[in-house]
Parts: sequence; C-alpha cells; structure tokens
Amino acid sequence: MDIVYLNMPAEQILHTALYNKGSAFTEEERTELGLHGLLPHHVSSLESQVERRYRNFLSQSSQLSRFVFLSALQNRNEVLFYSLVRKHVSEMLPYIYTPTVGDVSLLYSSMHQEQRGLYLSYPERDRIPQIIEQLKGKSIDVVVVTDGERILGLGDVGIGGMTIPIGKLSLYTLFGGIHPSRTLPVFLDVGTNNLEYLNDPHYMGWRHERITGEAYDDFVDLFVKALKKAFPHVLLQWEDFAKSHAKPLLDRYKDEILSFNDDIQGTASVVLAAVLSATRKQGISLKDQTIAVLGGGSAGLGICHKLVDAMVVEGYSREEAYRRFYIVDRQGLLQSNCPYEDEQAPFVQPSKNIQGWKVEDGKKISLLEVVCNAKPSVLIGVSTQTGAFTEQIIKTMATNSASPLILPLSNPTVRSEAKPQDVIQWTEGKALVATGSPFAPVEYKGKLYPSVQCNNAYIFPGVGLACISFRAKKITEKMFVAAAQELSRHSPILKDPLGSLFPSLEELPRISQDIALAVAKMGIEEGVIPPQKEEELKEIIAKNAWTPHYPIYKRKL
Repeated sequence: MDIVYLNMPAEQILHTALYNKGSAFTEEERTELGLHGLLPHHVSSLESQVERRYRNFLSQSSQLSRFVFLSALQNRNEVLFYSLVRKHVSEMLPYIYTPTVGDVSLLYSSMHQEQRGLYLSYPERDRIPQIIEQLKGKSIDVVVVTDGERILGLGDVGIGGMTIPIGKLSLYTLFGGIHPSRTLPVFLDVGTNNLEYLNDPHYMGWRHERITGEAYDDFVDLFVKALKKAFPHVLLQWEDFAKSHAKPLLDRYKDEILSFNDDIQGTASVVLAAVLSATRKQGISLKDQTIAVLGGGSAGLGICHKLVDAMVVEGYSREEAYRRFYIVDRQGLLQSNCPYEDEQAPFVQPSKNIQGWKVEDGKKISLLEVVCNAKPSVLIGVSTQTGAFTEQIIKTMATNSASPLILPLSNPTVRSEAKPQDVIQWTEGKALVATGSPFAPVEYKGKLYPSVQCNNAYIFPGVGLACISFRAKKITEKMFVAAAQELSRHSPILKDPLGSLFPSLEELPRISQDIALAVAKMGIEEGVIPPQKEEELKEIIAKNAWTPHYPIYKRKL
C-alpha cells in the first residue's frame, strides 16, 4: 500500500476530492490528520462505500439526477467515484458521457455547481500565459480542449461545451488509467452564436458573438504556446470544434505539440476497428469493401481517410482505395460535376464511374440512389440527421450484402440515423450494428442482438496511455491504425457469430493496455518513441495505469 504525506488543514483534506476518503479514513489517519469529530464514528471500507453509493445511484429517478449524483461524488471523492463507476461501467457510462452529457451541456448555466478545469475567455486573453504558468507546480499529462461550437450533434452550446472535456478526461482515467490529478479540461470561451444564450442574462459564458478569423487564430495560438511552455510533454486533445476549425487546428499544431483531434482520428480509428471485425463475418477483405457515408464533414472525412490508410496496407493504391467510397453530403453524392470542398476532393467520384446509374437528378444523387446503384456493404452515418437511414435504405443494404455493417454514429441518441431495433427488424437479423450513442439490446425472433456503442473510449485512452508513458514526439496516423487493429483482435464476433463487434466496457481497462502496447510499438517503428524491448514497454505501461484505491495518509512533518 502506498503512503501519501499531506500538509494541509483537516477540513481542506475533506474538501479535496483527490484526498478525501470520507468515512474510510482509518482511526490512525483520523488521529494523524486531526479528523476526529469531523466524521461519523464508523470506519467504512472502500467496498462498503461503493455498495452504499450504488444504492444511492439507483434511487435517483431521472437521467439528469443520476448525472448530478455522479458529478457531485466525483467532486467530493474521486477514488470512490472511479471505484463505483468502474464496477458498474456499462450501467453508468451513459450518465457520465453520452447521451446525458449532451442534455447537461444545454442546461450548463442553470446546473453549474462546482468549478473544474480552466475557462480561458477572449476578454481576458492577456492573462492566459499567467493563468497557465500558475499550474506549473502540477504534473499535467493530458489536456482536452473545446470551444463549444459543435458539441455532439447539438451545435453551438457555448460554455456548456465544457461538459465534454470533463467527461472525456473521466474516460481517460476510467479506461486508460491516467491519474485524475494529471488531467486538465480546458474551455476556450470565444463567445457564442446561439441567440438563446446571447439573450440569456444567466448565461455563464462571454455573451458575445463568436470571434473569427485572425483574432480567433491568435487566441488559440496564445493558448497552445502557453501550454507547451508550461508542460512541454503534454498531450493535447482537440474536441468538438466546428468543421471550419477542426482540421486546420489539427494540421497547424500536430507537429508543434503532441496532439490529435478525437472527432477526426479517434472516431475514424474505432470505426476502422468495427469494419475490420465485420470483415471476418462478411468474408470480404477490407480493401474489397464498398462504403457509403452520409456526412462529408471532418468526422466523415476522417473516417474515410483512416479506412483508406488501412486499405493501402492491404495492397490497394491510395487512388484505388478512394474509389471504394461514396460520400453523400448536403449537395448529394460527391461527384466531379457538382460543387465540393477542397478537403473532399480525394473522395469525389468521377462522372464516368456513375454513368448508367438509375437516378432522378444526376446533379444531386441521394443516399438511397447510392445504396441502390453502388451496392455498398458498409453504411456509415455522421450526419446528425435523425432517421436518415430509412427502411428502404436499410432493406436495400440487406439485399446487396449477406451481413451489411450499419453504423449510425451521430449522437446524442435523438440524432441517430437509425435505431438498432429497426435495423435488426428491417434486415431480419442479418445486419451488424454499432451506434454512436448507447441503445438497449434488441430481441428479435427469440435471439438477443447486442447493441454496441461505437465509442471513441475504446481507442483514445489507450493511445493517450502510450503517448504519455513514452513521451511520444508525435501521434502518427499509423499509430491510430495500430490501435484499431489491436481493438479488432478483441472483438467477440471473432468467436461468436452473434457476438458484439466490440468487447465489453468492463474489459476495456485491460484492453487499453494492450492498445497502448500496440501504439507504442508502432511509435517506435515510426521513430516518434524511443526504442525499447517489448517487456520493458509492458512494464512501463502497467506502472503508469492507475487503478482507484485509497493510499495510507500521514501528516507531513
């Protein structure tokens, strides 16, 4: 058992979430730290505290009240919070992240209770270096940052976007074992274009229209430079930035500071894992899959690029791989005789490739027309268009493929392109399904089909654990491919035809260490992590993966 020496007043210990044990302080600790009289007489074990709090959790009557309960526990006693959630992770994850976190982001100003993380507002931009400099006494390994402009499928929620970095960092700790004291959520408050918040006198952020252009770029640059100066080896995760900023920020800073964009690279990697797992049942190699995607934004393009990378590994040229994709955006199928954006160019289908298709309007080809003519085996949704995967589209997918892979990834739940229950019924149980938000398992004709969430938490905690354990110089695209390949190796569907595409969340802390090892080995191959033997890598990863437990506290003399 490790020993921690504290030098703070008794009441401060009880009000510091990282140190507070509540009723679990032993008699010796109560004497040593001066806690007698400040706690009930009974001394509890961590296990009994978890049992008590679980009963409290079950007594909460609504989704939001369960979020508030868990959030309050996290702010009061972090070891107990992570012990509780880890024991009941499948049940509790929807309340600490999607879909509940989306509802909380909309109500943030009215629900705000306790400060966590940094709020860096544009009017106070000159103070940013000083604010971050004050943190230098801490050891910060991972920062998740957002500006709240494109939260989940909800759009601009302003300062409510802070719920996302807080939630994501909880998952880093829960699954990747990153100690909670070494994480920092950051919100860049550059205003909001949400009229509801601009007109709300109780809105807690900067009530001003969003800054743009050079002013925005300079503000972000000020933050990045100050962060890197204070913490040269920190991992920075960009989260839920609008399409106009997400890829440019990633491209600008990926070589300047250890960083990645989870919406682009994390989502792409977990989708690649799902497709790799599905190929085993479909009997179709990855490079021979035909893939339709609804949504041509940063997330959709990130997914497609990652799948292209993996197809190239399997033997296709990059140009051959691009032609396997049919991306449908607002203007219909991306094709050469219609307008498209520069970043979409590689996936634009040449007109000759769609000649002879049966379509109503050759200049705006719909998703249904793509499915009917291209006959894809994989359908991916990142559109935030509720119900966009219609019965006709799904039934056509099942006609074209014996086991179509259907991935309605938009979240929260109300934005999903399809419900798993409908997909299973429409395909008579033939489809493989993974969603962006959690859904209940589906019972169909006496069989129970798992409803698995295509959750980025399967990827980014392991990637982060590898990067901070070995002080990676950079995160390469091949490292994300390695993470996806390792995750796919743990897919239950490899052993059970009715199994899930992803392993259970209960297994994820262990699997994240396997993913970290795979990422580290690829990092060594890519030259961004120093060479080490595999056994040394495993030892360091295990050492850096924290599990919630109470240390012994003593008074620092």
